[in-house]
Amino acid sequence: MKARFKKYILNFKQPSGTSRGVYTTREVWFLFLTNGINTGIGECAPLPNLSIESPEKMSAKLQQVCDNIDDFTRFPEELQNWPSIRFGLETALLDLQNGGQQILFPSAFTRGEQGIPINGLIWMGTPEFMNQQIRTKLDVGFRCIKMKIGAIDFETEFSLLKEIRKEFSAEEITLRVDANGAYSYETALENLKRLSDLQIHSIEQPIKAGQLDEMAVLCEKSLVPIGLDEELIGIFDPSKMQMLIETIQPAYLILKPSLHGGLAGCENWIKLANQQGIGWWITSALESNIGLNAISQWTFQQNIKVEQGLGTGQLFTNNLDSPLQIEGDLLWYKPTREWDLKQLSDD
Repeated sequence: MKARFKKYILNFKQPSGTSRGVYTTREVWFLFLTNGINTGIGECAPLPNLSIESPEKMSAKLQQVCDNIDDFTRFPEELQNWPSIRFGLETALLDLQNGGQQILFPSAFTRGEQGIPINGLIWMGTPEFMNQQIRTKLDVGFRCIKMKIGAIDFETEFSLLKEIRKEFSAEEITLRVDANGAYSYETALENLKRLSDLQIHSIEQPIKAGQLDEMAVLCEKSLVPIGLDEELIGIFDPSKMQMLIETIQPAYLILKPSLHGGLAGCENWIKLANQQGIGWWITSALESNIGLNAISQWTFQQNIKVEQGLGTGQLFTNNLDSPLQIEGDLLWYKPTREWDLKQLSDD
């Protein structure tokens, strides 16, 4: 087996804001594995200032992986501290083993028989821009809205959510919010109390990761169920995973294979969550359609109960054409639509 990689720059259709900053471009690396007959493709997509991986060191690490590909395929756990590369390797291998057609987990999803329910993601921006996004998502049929909050003032964000709730009950529209650690501990409880008046389904990471005792207090006192996201990054040891869950006792885990240890790492979190009676869902992390496709096919296998966060493939001007398609609030794989991977050919 031979391996190579290629760096690729994804361009956002419009600047996409979070409490950590605004994205205009996105660096990803594609890993290619070939056995002389077929080629499997995986995507390695660390998020700057969030992943434990350094984007500046990705090419050197990927070169090491490619130069010693047989060792890494036998022992992928050697990439524990490189979760996006582990994810890329796992999925490239699965693709190769299944014939190199981007069908990693054959299922009713890949046959186009069933879709995956997803939330509609609302990016941060001006109140007008956020309201426009909300209206668009509701108009096309989304029944679960996830709004990124924490970048503009709380009162404005609260007003936007209040407008939705005045129009739609909690039975009609599920509202999730994601603070990306934007609040201080002191302001979090008051904000959570006010959000509870709007019957918010959940809030992701209200305060920055690493404040286990403070997060545990918030989980105990908050009337809005709290989900952990950034809190899980870099934790792979089973005993530390269990200690984190037992200390904080969150309502939900929000899992991203590119950040949380690849598919294998997320499966460990799911197993632990199920044992502890904790809910969970899967989200993509601004991957191209290669990564989104792999995550979606794997997610469909996981006995999902709620809307997943898998709708980010439409954000880029130069994404790879794929069979993935959103209709209403479902993500579909359309087998009659072909992949167009010519952008990944050697220069």
